[in-house]
Amino acid sequence: MRRHRNVKIVATLGPASNDYQTIKALFEAGADVFRLNMSHGDHSEIRARHAMIRDLERDTGRPIAILADLQGPKLRCGVFAGDSAEIEAGAPFRFDLSDAPGDASRVQLPHPEIFEALRPGATLLVNDGKLRLTVDDCGPDFAQCTVVIGGTISNRKGVNVPDVVLPLAALSEKDRSDLEFVCELGVDWLALSFVQRAADVDEARDLAKGRAALLSKIEKPAAVEAFEEILAASDGIMVARGDLGVELPVQAVPPIQKRLVRRCRSAAKPVIVATQMLESMIDSPMPTRAEVSDVAQAIYEGADAIMLSAESAAGSYPLEAVSTMNNVAVEVESDPTYREIIEASRTATRTTTADGIVAAAREIAETTDIKAICCFTHSGTTAVKVARERPRVPIIALTPFANSARRICLTWGVHTVISHEVERFKLAVVSAVRAAKTAGFAEEQDQVVVTAGIPFNQVGSTNILRVAPCDEKLIYAGEGD
Repeated sequence: MRRHRNVKIVATLGPASNDYQTIKALFEAGADVFRLNMSHGDHSEIRARHAMIRDLERDTGRPIAILADLQGPKLRCGVFAGDSAEIEAGAPFRFDLSDAPGDASRVQLPHPEIFEALRPGATLLVNDGKLRLTVDDCGPDFAQCTVVIGGTISNRKGVNVPDVVLPLAALSEKDRSDLEFVCELGVDWLALSFVQRAADVDEARDLAKGRAALLSKIEKPAAVEAFEEILAASDGIMVARGDLGVELPVQAVPPIQKRLVRRCRSAAKPVIVATQMLESMIDSPMPTRAEVSDVAQAIYEGADAIMLSAESAAGSYPLEAVSTMNNVAVEVESDPTYREIIEASRTATRTTTADGIVAAAREIAETTDIKAICCFTHSGTTAVKVARERPRVPIIALTPFANSARRICLTWGVHTVISHEVERFKLAVVSAVRAAKTAGFAEEQDQVVVTAGIPFNQVGSTNILRVAPCDEKLIYAGEGD
């Protein structure tokens, strides 16, 4: 199945998309990657969804990526005597370690590590930022605050600490258990929640042991500050605008999104733009005009993927949400302005032979009548580097490894094909043109660009480029290996 767009669509599975036929319909409507949210659903439910995706992959013959999203450390307040309380702006309010039921003057915050890190003047946000408090005084077991924005505070609402780097373990016990479970199950990407520093990614990598690629979710101010180090430690990035918009002024999020997408493109690492992209479609079959513009903006920026959360997991219109995202992508990418923006924001990176090869492949494809760039890759690195160039023609990645094929499903513009091992470049060229013709990218009279590494079967050895006819008789009539 060929997509007529470059940006990829990530769809979260949940109660609204919990059977094979629905998952198949989402895939046919445009979903390229399925997200398993470890915050919802037990291991048996996750296992069942994973199995259905792999069944669909077998039935369609197309690699499909699975992204497991770890919950991360969740900070929540305690409970109230009447399940909730009203706190007013200007009033004092205290968080402490006592497990006594809370009231309008205090409540438990069962996280001593927060008290250790707090300083007077720090901000505490409750219930997705609806309530805001400023710390006046604090100690190892309390924080005395003044309410800045009041309202109803109720049992176990989330607490955010935006301007403090918390001494929290990146992975909770639940995260560690979930990580091992999904890695053994066989997922392709692990999304790490509430990353604050590169060391958080390193810890997860030690546990994953190469079984899945690591994607860091940028949703805290500390992660924005340490982004370069986090990017270097990660295989991919998610701009998770939900918590980011809680912990930072909402007007700061769009320029951060644009800057992070640009940096990921330059580093040749896939980036997902996520959260509330088509939020109204949880309850409505039609999106708002603002949501369509938001999705379009991420595509114009050159993001590798755009993501649906509750829209496809728990909403009333999961299929319509994916179809809408697909239609917006097709429309945007057919706009001449899209190519102008993408090419104006391209960053030249020429540090290795492979960088030079993929840049040359793009330039040749755009100056002659080339139908596709076909790259042979073991780890997927070559395909991702070709995608960094954002060429005008499709990218076909051929790999003998199912795991690599699935992982690069997240990458902009890449159509993945699981191929046989080849020992000679001529056979690689034949495999490439057959894949291009089978998938409908080219016909017998067309040409494609083929990149590969000699000797074969060595990671990171991309060093050869050929313009090849799609007529196999002409390939075999040519000279050389």
